[in-house]
Amino acid sequence: MKLKQFLKTKYQKSKDVKELNSIHQTGCETANLRLKSDPSLENLFESGEIEKMWNESKKEIDMFRIPDGSGGVNPGDRRAIYYLISKFKPSSVLEVGTHIGASTVHIASALYMSQIRNGKNADLITVDIADVNSTVTKPWLNYGTQHSPIEMIHKLNYGSFVNFVADTSIHYAATATKKFDFIFLDGSHTADTVYQEIPMALKMLNPNGVILLHDYFPGMKPLWSDGTVIPGPYLATERFVKEGINLTVLPLGELPWPTKLGSNVTSLALLLRKD
Repeated sequence: MKLKQFLKTKYQKSKDVKELNSIHQTGCETANLRLKSDPSLENLFESGEIEKMWNESKKEIDMFRIPDGSGGVNPGDRRAIYYLISKFKPSSVLEVGTHIGASTVHIASALYMSQIRNGKNADLITVDIADVNSTVTKPWLNYGTQHSPIEMIHKLNYGSFVNFVADTSIHYAATATKKFDFIFLDGSHTADTVYQEIPMALKMLNPNGVILLHDYFPGMKPLWSDGTVIPGPYLATERFVKEGINLTVLPLGELPWPTKLGSNVTSLALLLRKD
């Protein structure tokens, strides 16, 4: 099994490198990106107040029985995203890669609990290349969940501040006029796409904004016992670093709770400005 995974990773890396090299160098404007030295990045997951909100939200979200192993974010990562949203308190969030809506409902719940119910404004736009809410194809059923992303949002009464968009990340970013405080990149993980997404995300970012990456494997080394490696996000960000762009990646490492395969390790990582 590990040999098979090794060969799969080797093939994907080779493919990603070839496609990434075909993309012309792209500049990045990182001025709005949060600094690596920002004190708010300390103790990201140690808030008792956020834990209380999480326990309240979890009771509602658990009724959907969102499965693990669906190709989306694992339960531990969902909780981490909830904590990040609750800590940074963004008023506008962009999610790229809705999939079955697992991270979507967690982002929405964190926005509601930390801000909206306290009278503050906040909104979430979630983008996916497919119509994740199609009542004809019902793609969510293929992953073992009984509710579409939009059904879960409406059952939680979050419809007033969550919007779904069916589009490619590149086209959406090229045509969007809205700015965001927090952007979660979890769509295509090929190196060439991520390399194009990051500069476009930076253009949409408000000052002191946050960009969160998923499936970031430092050094393209496995994080879990199954040997899985997705090379794209690492290759894309490394190219920017080699090109002298003022950014760095902060892998979130081990979380205070389980993620997958008996581990606490996460593939979530923050994209930050070095200085």
